[in-house]
Amino acid sequence: MRGTRAQTNTGRKEGVNLNKQQKQKKETTIDSYYSPNGTEGERSANDKPEIPANWIQAVEELKTQLREAEDNWEKNLKIKISHLETEALELKQENSVLKAKIIQLENEAKEMKDEAKKMKDEIKRMKDNLQRNLDQKEKDDQKAKDEIQSLRTRVKQLESSDLTRQQDTIRQNKKNEKIEENVKHLIHKTDDLENRSRRDNLRIIGLPEDHDKRKSLDIILEEIIQENCPEILEQEGKVEIERIHRSPPVFNPQLTTPRNVIAKFKNNQIKEQVLQAAKKKPFRYHGNMVRITQDLSASTLKDRKAWNMIFRKARELGLQPRIKYPSKLTIFLQGKVWSFNTTEEFQAFINKRPDLNRKFEVQPQNSRESSKGIAPGTSLHIGVTQRLSPP
Repeated sequence: MRGTRAQTNTGRKEGVNLNKQQKQKKETTIDSYYSPNGTEGERSANDKPEIPANWIQAVEELKTQLREAEDNWEKNLKIKISHLETEALELKQENSVLKAKIIQLENEAKEMKDEAKKMKDEIKRMKDNLQRNLDQKEKDDQKAKDEIQSLRTRVKQLESSDLTRQQDTIRQNKKNEKIEENVKHLIHKTDDLENRSRRDNLRIIGLPEDHDKRKSLDIILEEIIQENCPEILEQEGKVEIERIHRSPPVFNPQLTTPRNVIAKFKNNQIKEQVLQAAKKKPFRYHGNMVRITQDLSASTLKDRKAWNMIFRKARELGLQPRIKYPSKLTIFLQGKVWSFNTTEEFQAFINKRPDLNRKFEVQPQNSRESSKGIAPGTSLHIGVTQRLSPP
């Protein structure tokens, strides 16, 4: 590109010189034509034509204009030559810069060759290391394969022995399940026998301790019956009590509530009459509220406590709840009687009825049956609300 520009400038200079020579030649011809000393002026007077005065004046004006044009042309030519010289200087400077860049590139190329040689040597070294590593890895892989084969053999042996242990465990679990079923059955039987042994007992709750200091408990019980259901005494006469005592027998001064009183009747019919009367209305003794319930075993009472909040809520909703012996809840819903042995069964029942489930949002608490594990989503609280005698 720069070479092309230099050739163009050279061509321009040659064109300017050629035009200048042609103009000088042309000017010389005009001067010589009208000059008295020129070639044409040497002509004989007879051959020279007569020129009008206005023509001579026009020729002079034309010569003046030509001289002015020549001066302007020379001036412009000098300017262009100056520009061309400036461009040539710039081209020379650019050429120097290019030479410096070429030298720099040559140096960089040399450095790159050196680096390429170093990289080649490094690649060769890495290749050798890689080959050594591959050889070592093959040895390690073979060793690992041998170890894996040995482990597989050991695993098979362990699986075989583990299968035998699993079979033994399954048989033992079945035995344990059978034992647990037998234990549950025995516990149920024990609870049933204990409850039946207590079928003639009543539990009096809320009787102040200071009454024992003035009167015996059997007299107090007779006064309670006389005050709340005198018709029983009128029909049966004196109430015969086989045994009556506080439970627990030792007084604890740290307790804020009085101990319960347990009374065993000789006549079961009188006991039932008193219990039914206590269900119909609250009993009082000397202005104090007392509750009379069926005396049951501790485990049965604990199971019944699981229905406390449910029983109260069901009664508020008009579901007519009842606690059946030993600890079964029944409700009356949609014209049917529904029975539940555990709180989990009741929770599963109301989960299928969203409108009813929202009304039983109560907190969980342990009972004998539910303490072994409450199903996810179960939210139940337990307490005592209903008292029924065993059959």
